[in-house]
Amino acid sequence: MPVARASARPQWPGSGLWRRILGQVVGRRRRPAPALLARPAQVGALLEVLSDAVDVQQRADRAVAACGEPGPVRGQVARDCGRVSSDVHRLCVRLWRLRLAEADLAETQASAGRLLAYDQWMVRQSLNLAFTVHPDARTEAARLQINGLGRPADDLRRLRDGLRDEAAHRVSADRGAGQASRS
Repeated sequence: MPVARASARPQWPGSGLWRRILGQVVGRRRRPAPALLARPAQVGALLEVLSDAVDVQQRADRAVAACGEPGPVRGQVARDCGRVSSDVHRLCVRLWRLRLAEADLAETQASAGRLLAYDQWMVRQSLNLAFTVHPDARTEAARLQINGLGRPADDLRRLRDGLRDEAAHRVSADRGAGQASRS
């Protein structure tokens, strides 16, 4: 027959669980911050996200425009908008996970984040108008005016193209400096 030990501290139900949780939280060590990439690598990472964003944005533009087509809206449009919205969300996460040290790149990152947030908002609003629970004449008139993402889509493309041109210019300038030093 097992003998119970007398304990100096009273044992409350679940107290062992709390000690383990607190031990894990308090005992955590800070991980060292990841090293920042050099500017060309930062530009490349940001350019990759922006290029993917422009690709997704084209699908978002088509999905938003489909919400505003005359006649009844097909269920496929809702599925397309849902997929696009998820893709835009993933891009936002990728964008904000970039660790950018340069002020101009951080500004570009913030601008791209605002433009992607607009895309996500526009997809949501288009869905709300296309699949409203209480349709009326005003809602239908507003829905029929939807024809795509508009100027913010152009702004994101210009942002990507500007960064791409800057990266190409730096590469050609670095090549020219490298050839001049070898001569």
